[in-house]
Amino acid sequence: MRLSDAHTDAAVLAELGGRIAHHRLQRNWTQADLAREAGLGQATVQRVENGRSVQMTSMVRLLRTLGLLEALDAAIPESVRLPIAELEREQRRTRRRARARREPTQEPRERWTWDDEPRAGQ
Repeated sequence: MRLSDAHTDAAVLAELGGRIAHHRLQRNWTQADLAREAGLGQATVQRVENGRSVQMTSMVRLLRTLGLLEALDAAIPESVRLPIAELEREQRRTRRRARARREPTQEPRERWTWDDEPRAGQ
């Protein structure tokens, strides 16, 4: 089964437990063997394989013992490159329009006034 957001927490834990059991059996280890190698109690291995919650450090120890710790890099990468963020960054770097050059005006502009203010020379 491929894990997805549609699965419940219980279903994900059960699937992970089954995968741990599968890797243990591929090595022809008993639960007691895996527990001893990982420095855990056999009850913890049973708990994982039954799809129940365990401490994160226990899971890390099991994964390390089974040679699966490096797989976490694929599961949880250091950073995720989001396509929309890349696009926004590229758009910020790319100039999209040019400004027209302004020629300095020859005559100074008349000072703006309200209609009820007297104008110069009146």
